[in-house]
Amino acid sequence: MSFPHRFTALISALLFTGASLFSCGSKDSKSITAYPEMTVTFFDVGKADSIVINTENSTVIIDCGEKGDGKEIVQFLEDKGITTVDYLIITHYDKDHVGGASKVIKSLDVKNVLAPDYDEESDEVEKYQKALAGKNITPQRLTSDISFELDGASYDIIAPEETFYGEDNDNDFSLVTKMVYHDVSFLFTGDAMEQRLDEIMDIGKCNLLKVPYHGRKLDNFKDFLQNVQPDCAVVCTSANEFSSKTENALSDLNIKTYATCYNGRITASSNGVDLSISSEK
Repeated sequence: MSFPHRFTALISALLFTGASLFSCGSKDSKSITAYPEMTVTFFDVGKADSIVINTENSTVIIDCGEKGDGKEIVQFLEDKGITTVDYLIITHYDKDHVGGASKVIKSLDVKNVLAPDYDEESDEVEKYQKALAGKNITPQRLTSDISFELDGASYDIIAPEETFYGEDNDNDFSLVTKMVYHDVSFLFTGDAMEQRLDEIMDIGKCNLLKVPYHGRKLDNFKDFLQNVQPDCAVVCTSANEFSSKTENALSDLNIKTYATCYNGRITASSNGVDLSISSEK
């Protein structure tokens, strides 16, 4: 099954798309049974990550943006009648990833919290920790990889390999999540930088890549793209953070790319066979 593509050039040589649909695989989807639709929502919260994964009967959140962004996640889920979060994954403790977590934890029934095993002091982390304590939730701080399945989706959470990545570098502690929904795969890379990308260079192909580190320049990013070979990419970023080198790498490899700073809220939908992307802009 194939779908038409519609592209609009927004900046330099990289093409950003509004609403478009496309096939992710080479299989003839006429011969494959489709599964219940699942969605991945990338919120437009500036240079921050805030992502919600919904299947028919499960919800996973990866990062909660900055302080105040948690309200948007809570409202989004409540509008869907969802009050339970199966897993909250905090990739690392920078304020643009953990800032909205306290609101999410206080407002929703969060069953499991996964986070990297290191410490950081900030007002946002303190509020996150107080919210956890208020709900008697003990986060699982990962020192090794874990896997779980929810409602037809399989998750592999890849823990950092090192206990120290240099002074003032906690980006490489980012938990990396690979999620596979039947025949369609998603890779969420947090703020992984060069050393962390080297650690996951052999993670395998994916259909949709959440671009690491808000699209900032990474010297081995193109090598990483050539390894994971995504059909499309989403960048959670501001226009000022999005590196032209990153744009060029995506464009050179003809990867359909969406960025929250240009496309607003972005939604990826899949029936387990095909993948579609829609956006506000």
